[in-house]
Amino acid sequence: MKYNFLEIENKWQKRWEDAHVFEAQDLSDKPKFYGLVEFPYPSGSGMHVGHIKAYSGLEVVSRKRRMQGYNVLFPIGFDAYGLPTENTAIKTGVHPRVVTDRNIEKFTSQLKRVGFSFDWSRVIDTTEEEYYRWTQYIFLKLFENGMAYRDTALVNYCPSCKVVLSNEDSQGGKCDICHSDIIQKSKDVWYLRITKYADKLLEGLEKVDYLPNVKQQQVNWIGKSTGAFVNFKLAGTDEQLRIYTTRCDTLFGVTFMVIAPEHPIIEKLADKINNMDALKAYREECAKKTEFERTQLVKEKTGVKIDGLSAINPVNGKEIPIFIADYVMMGYGTGAIMAVPAHDDRDYDFAKKFGIDIIQVIKGGDIGEGAYAGDGEMINSGFLDGIENKKDAIAKMLDFLGEKGIGEEGVQYKMKDWAFNRQRYWGEPIPIVHCERCGLVPVPYEELPLRLPEVKEFAPGEGGESPLAKIESFVNCKCPKCGMDAKRETDTMPQWAGSSWYFLRYIDPKCSTGVADRAKMDYWMPVDWYNGGMEHVTRHMIYSRFWHKFLYDLGIVPGEEPYAKRTAQGLILGPDGEKMSKSRGNVIDPNDVVDTYGADVLRTYVLFMGDYGSAAPWSDSSMKGCKRFIDRFVDLSTIAKGSGVTPELEVAINKTIKKVSNDIEDLKFNTAIAAMMGLLNDIFEVGRLTVDEFKALVRLLCPIAPHICEELWEQLGEKGFCSLAKWPEYDEAKTVDSSVEIAVQVNGKLKATITIPLNCPKDDAIALAKADERVAAAIEGKTIVKEIAVPNKIVNIVVR
Repeated sequence: MKYNFLEIENKWQKRWEDAHVFEAQDLSDKPKFYGLVEFPYPSGSGMHVGHIKAYSGLEVVSRKRRMQGYNVLFPIGFDAYGLPTENTAIKTGVHPRVVTDRNIEKFTSQLKRVGFSFDWSRVIDTTEEEYYRWTQYIFLKLFENGMAYRDTALVNYCPSCKVVLSNEDSQGGKCDICHSDIIQKSKDVWYLRITKYADKLLEGLEKVDYLPNVKQQQVNWIGKSTGAFVNFKLAGTDEQLRIYTTRCDTLFGVTFMVIAPEHPIIEKLADKINNMDALKAYREECAKKTEFERTQLVKEKTGVKIDGLSAINPVNGKEIPIFIADYVMMGYGTGAIMAVPAHDDRDYDFAKKFGIDIIQVIKGGDIGEGAYAGDGEMINSGFLDGIENKKDAIAKMLDFLGEKGIGEEGVQYKMKDWAFNRQRYWGEPIPIVHCERCGLVPVPYEELPLRLPEVKEFAPGEGGESPLAKIESFVNCKCPKCGMDAKRETDTMPQWAGSSWYFLRYIDPKCSTGVADRAKMDYWMPVDWYNGGMEHVTRHMIYSRFWHKFLYDLGIVPGEEPYAKRTAQGLILGPDGEKMSKSRGNVIDPNDVVDTYGADVLRTYVLFMGDYGSAAPWSDSSMKGCKRFIDRFVDLSTIAKGSGVTPELEVAINKTIKKVSNDIEDLKFNTAIAAMMGLLNDIFEVGRLTVDEFKALVRLLCPIAPHICEELWEQLGEKGFCSLAKWPEYDEAKTVDSSVEIAVQVNGKLKATITIPLNCPKDDAIALAKADERVAAAIEGKTIVKEIAVPNKIVNIVVR
């Protein structure tokens, strides 16, 4: 049957919108389902087919839930603050507001063309004043509770973007935005005290249904370790260096210490140090290196011995040298480490280079060749000698440290507090006033939002100063506390701020009294199913879980965890098998696909192209295969006659409904579609099906290819929308075939395959096997010694 897909798709998209079909109803008596996808950053290049795949998984699940009678909230919005838009504005001279609005309009058009069932009445934009008013509100709550603070520190700085970046935004020593190399720079930085929630973030992972690799990446990023804090006295002074170690059992093997080049003890005891010039020169060299470069394991070991300072090993009283080296950072642990060269590769290489003693304290390996990192019997360790169990050795050393008052058990985290400011224009203003008399003063809640002022010059200053610092009318203000002259904070929040609570705003996007109405949050939260990219599980997900837990502790939101379930989709690669990028010229525009094949074919293909959680290359030939599938499905309308069931198809149809229903829940869309393709072959082989059966199949395909299914539903005389029709059910008893194909062997060699009734009695199965002419020929004139029948699988006849 010929059909005009563009005409049909426009028709049903308009009908859905006019009838408000996909708008969620607050506080409904129906069971609720809140499906969430990561809202897009509206870039100027528009969407590519990777976005379509990212949203299609929960699109299908959400459509199925509506057909199952759920009240579904499936929202969309735009995470619109950030550097790419600002950089575009700087290049073109077009204000970021104009750029953002234009990009959102383009994204919206693309999403609607594909027929996504988003609730468009709840669209949010993180750059709108009524949205970022509440982002600022949450910041002030963090500030009030000691969770937002300002400190001077060495930070990851991108000279190209002229911004401070968190560790999460500069992984691998590269800027997450422009991919330039990061340098270390001393700046005043706003931090959020996310480390205070480290344990809660870890404990919460036990209560949620996340993919195992999603959980593991968060566990690794938080990086909790249990060990000991140990105090090393500095010889001839009243000072001490405090270190953290997970292997206090190796303390007898400590032969030197290393501290960060920036450690304050250097300046404090400068009068005792004989080589300050060398230390300062080395420190200056370290400042040119990124954190990533400084902490790499595989690199040449560098350092300077501090002449005039030495430490005392607290367990054996030996005097040991102290070095400064780039791989020790003030922001990690205590800024000082103990070194056990016999049992750590980096310490071993350092000791070899600088001629430091290497004392083995765990039996095993060849210390002459390299460090031994395995377990074994403790040696050269005084009261620990002879202990063969690491756990016991650590416990005994902890007792000793406690008794002597030289250390105690402790916990450390790899995760650091979140650097929360940017020296750029296009972001939420931080609602803080700097007053010489009162210090840091929050903007009163009733004055929120603190609006981003209109500017014509968006570029940051050469020293990384925010463009807002140039606007006197914004900077100069009165202190809200004492009324004296003061200055506003000129840094803005990072892009992650608005996305750390957006799932709450969808619940009540126009609320003027809080982040959302409490009764509505009680009804909709938590998000039942969140799908997104793996690249966001150590940043956005950790940040948003942190904000939610903080708001929960204040009693503002219900439930400790925002997301009950989290899954992830794989990338769509270019036709060349490489990641899509404009520079490679392998980006596929969904508009082009819709123009050529239609939205239903695009939707079907992105789900059929492979396992949903894995990367897969784009293939035009496979796309055409999906077009043939949709065309064949439409052709079923020409052979659908009568009512009831078609006996030859009853089992196949029930099996397919069951498989598709289950596969959608498991995100196995490719096998669900393959099952429907296989069913079409069965139907056309039989040559007929009933109208009742066809209606069930139209409903079954509707979440995947909704436009053509709505059209067929209407042609079948049904009233209302197929998208809201009841999800097809299956009869479990009829998902099992009534017959089964078994192998027949003679003396263990295959002679035939025959079809017999399911659960056929043994004697009947053997009789049917003997009746087959190929088997009969094989046993003719021979004596049957034994007959073996395995139900529903095989018959073996032994002859001689």
